[in-house]
Amino acid sequence: MKHSLSFFIGACALLFVACNKTPEDRSESFPALAPANIDIQAGTWKPLLLTKADEVSLPAPQAANSPGYIAELNEIKSWQQKLTGEQKASIRYWGAGGVLRWNEIMRTLVAKYNLPPYQNADGTYPVPNAANPFAYPIFPFASPPYAARAYAYVSAAQYDALVAAWHYKNLYKQAAPHKADAGIKTLLPVSELSTYPSEDAVIAGVSAELLKLLFPTEQAYVQQMATEHKLSRILAGMNTRSELEAGEALGKMIAQKFVARARTDRAGTAGGNQAQWDQMAADAVAKGETPWISIDAPKRPPMLPLFGKTKSFLMDSMMVINGRPAAPPSVHSAQFKKELEEVKYYTENATPERIRIVQFWADGVGTYTPPGHWNAIAAEAFVKERYSEVRWARNLALLNLAMMDAAICCWDAKFTYFNPRPSQVDPSIKTLTGVPNFPSFTSGHSTFSGAASTFLSYLLPGQAAGFKSMADEASMSRLYGGIHYRSDCEVGLEMGNTIGKIAISRARTDGAD
Repeated sequence: MKHSLSFFIGACALLFVACNKTPEDRSESFPALAPANIDIQAGTWKPLLLTKADEVSLPAPQAANSPGYIAELNEIKSWQQKLTGEQKASIRYWGAGGVLRWNEIMRTLVAKYNLPPYQNADGTYPVPNAANPFAYPIFPFASPPYAARAYAYVSAAQYDALVAAWHYKNLYKQAAPHKADAGIKTLLPVSELSTYPSEDAVIAGVSAELLKLLFPTEQAYVQQMATEHKLSRILAGMNTRSELEAGEALGKMIAQKFVARARTDRAGTAGGNQAQWDQMAADAVAKGETPWISIDAPKRPPMLPLFGKTKSFLMDSMMVINGRPAAPPSVHSAQFKKELEEVKYYTENATPERIRIVQFWADGVGTYTPPGHWNAIAAEAFVKERYSEVRWARNLALLNLAMMDAAICCWDAKFTYFNPRPSQVDPSIKTLTGVPNFPSFTSGHSTFSGAASTFLSYLLPGQAAGFKSMADEASMSRLYGGIHYRSDCEVGLEMGNTIGKIAISRARTDGAD
């Protein structure tokens, strides 16, 4: 009980910090988005879930000389006559880019909800319930697999919605408000891109709908951010109200297609049941191996043991099974003994540099998880590239789909082999970081990092060495921390690299390169 209580108190402290960090606190310095290339032909790019860019219809805008449109131009001028300091700050914040800002918002929500439930009085653990999300434990527990899937759905939906938006921009060719009325000031960089529908409203509409599904207790906050995002475009003189309404409607309609998919992708049953957990342990024993057990007190049910059966965007179920790595070294083998001794060596001979690496890549309770860490790395790199919103979305979508597949494949391997953690086999091993509540082989950090670094290296080949170095460091952090064997890390990286290449194959055929 003492172990679990201290863990819970520490988790709450981390959660408090996460809840009080706003996106603005983290990246106020990002410049206004001024795309180096507006990707005018993005409406022809291949979507991920939509069958074609115009699968969801959007009516033509009202005429520029209509009374309704003129009234909307006057609305912009009315707002601009009395801008407050807070409104100017909102313009600057959202002006850095809608995809960027919603990715930050999502990372904040993941960190807030990345908190394992505390045990009941009888030693059992309650389970978050999507049907009753406000009951304790509040839904969701944003664990790494849940987070990877969430990042993927939001990013993929943003991409498809923006491909559709670019199609309609080229179809209707609506001139910007300031071209229709010289009295309108543009407070953000302008381009020759059509303003109907508003890409910012598309992003706000699609993102809000997915986040309401994924974080149902945050609906009021999510809607508040969507409303602020849309209003910032009127204040900045970038869009009229009807352009925003059309964009939001398009985003919401496309979001529902992703919501429908999410409800049937098998992630909702990934927790499994006691009989299935017992069978996994029995299978390991039948092979003559030592099965993984929870080291929490009381013992905690394994984290999402059936997540490996979740429906992927880039792979089918046979690809997951056929790509499953060979079994890890047997607990009775000389190789296993050698790797166990190596783990103990690193935990007993920690250096300041290794401790720094362990802490930097820990990504545990109260953080935005390893997939979120790689989203943050990608965002910093993408800002410097001055991507258009649609290219931001495409690149983050494929990055996050790769990491969702990394979670699927890694969890498939973990619960196929049910391999014990080092400190379970040798209790004298004192880890330098928290011990995750699931089997050891393969390392999730390594698999996520291999997939992310491989795909990011494809996008930004000049930074490939840096991405690889980060992935190697993230992987080794788990060995240094005493929670993984070397084979967990090396095979995880290799598996992640393979998954990253699958995302690259998709990128080469979507028309964006």
